[in-house]
Amino acid sequence: MQFASLSEFFSMGGYGFFVWLAFGVSFAVLIGLYWLGRWQSKKIKAGVLTELARIERIKAARKARQNKSIDQGEVTQ
Repeated sequence: MQFASLSEFFSMGGYGFFVWLAFGVSFAVLIGLYWLGRWQSKKIKAGVLTELARIERIKAARKARQNKSIDQGEVTQ
């Protein structure tokens, strides 16, 4: 379908409002999904880093406790 003018293209035979509204809503949803995915990805990565740091602290505390008990002559199992 060819349009004689730019205004005729935008009006789309009287259905332009609905056509452009559909494009706009679709574009907004896609942008929202992209933003949500990036936000969740950052949140998950931060949670993983926090958990890894927690695991390292636990390992260090266990090792320190084991070294302390060995220095005091206790046997740990």
